[in-house]
Amino acid sequence: MENQAVQEFHVTYFDADCGRAQSEVFETLAEAERFACRHCHGQDNWAVVDAVVVEHIQVAA
Repeated sequence: MENQAVQEFHVTYFDADCGRAQSEVFETLAEAERFACRHCHGQDNWAVVDAVVVEHIQVAA
């Protein structure tokens, strides 16, 4: 059994139009930042990008 750590990027954002906080997961920082920028329009909307290390376990057959 082999463990592999992978980094992914979580974007948590607030959409004032619908009044809800939501989140999305991306494989690259560039994708996450582009998504966050698109959701930061208006003075009440915000977005945060977090880098998260996830361990994936690969089981040998």
